[in-house]
Amino acid sequence: MKVLVVHGPNLNLLGDRETDIYGHESLEEIDQALKKRAKTNGIDIECFQSNHEGDIVETIQSKKDEVDGLLINPAAFTHYSIALRDAITATDLPVVEVHLSNIYSREDWRSKSVISPIAIGQISGFGMNSYLLGLEALIEVIKKG
Repeated sequence: MKVLVVHGPNLNLLGDRETDIYGHESLEEIDQALKKRAKTNGIDIECFQSNHEGDIVETIQSKKDEVDGLLINPAAFTHYSIALRDAITATDLPVVEVHLSNIYSREDWRSKSVISPIAIGQISGFGMNSYLLGLEALIEVIKKG
């Protein structure tokens, strides 16, 4: 069983960028925590980050037959990327959307996700734990088949 984790734009700056909102963990630390959790569940995990919408779309498309699920933090693409939404829909994979911050308690425009209607669920507001909780939920869904 394998899960693709996709991190959207600016998440490569985690640990330095707006730590009061996004926390002090770096993206590498999040990836390592995900890999450790996945390993304890007998799951392989592949992590990918890009600031470029097309790169994310192409990665999702190219991995659709290699993975059993998608855990995604679309970051800014959450709110407007129909291309990303369409790529995810085309995979027929179970998808969990995660966010470090609570997108509903921030600016009004952040409360709209074009991804959440096609996701199994969304977890937001728990920092790095949003990813870990999202992974646990996704693993359960995959196992139930």
